[in-house]
Amino acid sequence: MKAIFRRLGKAVGVPNNPVGHAALCPTYGAPLLSAAEIATLAAQAAHLARAASRREVHDHHAGDWPSAWLGRGLDFEEARPYVPGDDLRDMDWRTTARLGHPFVKIYREERQPVLHLALDRGPSMRFGTRRRLKVAQAARVAALAAFAAAERNIAVGATLWDSTTPRTTPRTKPRRDRSLPPSHGRAGILELIGAFAAPCPPLPTEAGEALHDGDRLHRLAAELPRGTRLLLVSDFAWLDASHAATLAHLAERADLLAIRISDPAEIELPDVGLARFQSIDDGNVRWLDTGSAAARASHAAAFAARRANTDALFTRAGVRCLDLGSEIDDLIPVLHGHA
Repeated sequence: MKAIFRRLGKAVGVPNNPVGHAALCPTYGAPLLSAAEIATLAAQAAHLARAASRREVHDHHAGDWPSAWLGRGLDFEEARPYVPGDDLRDMDWRTTARLGHPFVKIYREERQPVLHLALDRGPSMRFGTRRRLKVAQAARVAALAAFAAAERNIAVGATLWDSTTPRTTPRTKPRRDRSLPPSHGRAGILELIGAFAAPCPPLPTEAGEALHDGDRLHRLAAELPRGTRLLLVSDFAWLDASHAATLAHLAERADLLAIRISDPAEIELPDVGLARFQSIDDGNVRWLDTGSAAARASHAAAFAARRANTDALFTRAGVRCLDLGSEIDDLIPVLHGHA
């Protein structure tokens, strides 16, 4: 365990010493996850993987999972009438002779399982009022899912939505979205975890976020193999009706699970008196009296309405969604049966 702990510390660039409660809120430029926390997630992932595969009695390797998609494989699926262009090697001669019409055999295609983790690291995710930022909670979820998948010999890849566009400082180098191809083994998983835990400081006021339009969802649908297990982790503050068609297309191609991260202050505005708020869209500053019960009620109603709209969009697109608060420590009950 100590050796693993040292390797994890090197992967994320943090000291090996255990951290206390004060380190739960990382300093500016520090990794989102400490080596101690990553080691804990790795240990929890072993339990999660055993629970997820409790019905299995032997280890799996590539080709052992039946796919939902039809193609050339080993397991017979059905016989259907022959159409011009079908491979004659697939002719079902017995059915053809019995029914008097040409039939071909269709086999269930087997694919190596792949888990892809799409992690939103945008400005709205760099917020937190309790134990951690929303983006840090997203990194914890992604790390736990990646470790659990590795325990089951599943290839894991990732996409980090991290691009930003400078507004008034053209010399500032914009951050780009990053894609990591599926990989096996400890080295590949540690590279993924290091990317998840990379520092994610608050954006300066002169930086704006790249548009969260359907391009990112469309890119996932175009690049991921059909049947990929996709875990999309975000607060979905950017999601609206314009993304419905693209989201439905992505859900049709992939086994999509959305995990929605929220902070308690977003659900219920705390009473901290007169507070200063700044928009991440246009930089406008607004003062709000959080001591007003009417203001807090209005905020709660607006948040509930946005969440209801997002729920309706997920339902129409056929997407499963799990809600997770940024303050939650134990992720096992949330991901049990899903990761």
